[in-house]
Amino acid sequence: MRFLLAILLLLPIAAHAAPPELVVVKPWMRYLLPSIPAAAYMELQNPGAADVTVTGAASPACGMLMLHKSTDTSGMAMMMDVPSITVPAHGSVTLAPGGYHLMCMQPTMKLGDAVPVTLSLQDGSTVSATLPVYGAQSSP
Repeated sequence: MRFLLAILLLLPIAAHAAPPELVVVKPWMRYLLPSIPAAAYMELQNPGAADVTVTGAASPACGMLMLHKSTDTSGMAMMMDVPSITVPAHGSVTLAPGGYHLMCMQPTMKLGDAVPVTLSLQDGSTVSATLPVYGAQSSP
């Protein structure tokens, strides 16, 4: 028995960090035509005590799903890939038209569909959501 106790005491104690907390609120996808990229919008809420960083996204309804940001500099609208989106501890980031969003290349959805999306986080974990698909003239 003492031998077993000695072994247990010698084993390193692994600190198990809680998985990052990220809540997807009001997600939706805007779809226009198969030849035009679709865009995904949502609010990412982080009720946790540490920042959470989204590093990628995927969906079977998209040939490629990328993190994007639209900016307007001196009247010049631009859209660019971003490597990540950090959601601050006890905070949120809104993905909306004119700002951060997910850009869906080669969309294979149709109006009224519900599209699964998986967000990849910096720590290797994932968060999934289902996004209803709306057209140009509608949104949630």
